[in-house]
Amino acid sequence: MANTAKFDRREVLEKATRLFWQKGFHATSTRDLQQAIDMRPGSIYAAFGSKSGLFREVLHFYADDMARRLQGCMDGEDATIDGLRAFFRQILLQGGDNAPSELCLLAKSLSELEKDEAELLQETRTLLAATEENFRRHVERAVAAGELSEQASPALLARQLQVELIGLRSYLRATGDREAVGELVDNLFCGLLPAGR
Repeated sequence: MANTAKFDRREVLEKATRLFWQKGFHATSTRDLQQAIDMRPGSIYAAFGSKSGLFREVLHFYADDMARRLQGCMDGEDATIDGLRAFFRQILLQGGDNAPSELCLLAKSLSELEKDEAELLQETRTLLAATEENFRRHVERAVAAGELSEQASPALLARQLQVELIGLRSYLRATGDREAVGELVDNLFCGLLPAGR
């Protein structure tokens, strides 16, 4: 009979995500992980291979959660642009009290990881690119639905949304000014819309 994991993988990943997001990859020690996820070092290595292996799963867990939240916002609105705006407001203005950091975990990890951690760096870049691609697909739908001009470039707008989200998160971290960030979000999406909407 095969051994089965005696832990809830999702619960472990949730706890590990909060820890890495708060402290960063390098500042998180094995002892920190043991205490946060309530697993012994041997169990951590048996389940995830290494601290890097656990971190890689955390990056995917975080990116999957962001994609799920984006889809939830899209499903809750009639117009694609309204769904994107709702996503920005949720991430920036509604999740701040519960999030370990205002910064995006992926962007934070990119600034921390070293060149000799090439696999983790590439993994992080790939996940950020996937987020941008997700934005592009939604922008394409907005163009097809007439919410945006037919001359709009979905790839360029998706890149702009990615940059704006990362930048607004950094601004919120620097200032703590949620009201200003809310105004910037509204201004961003009003600027994307054609006149008259």
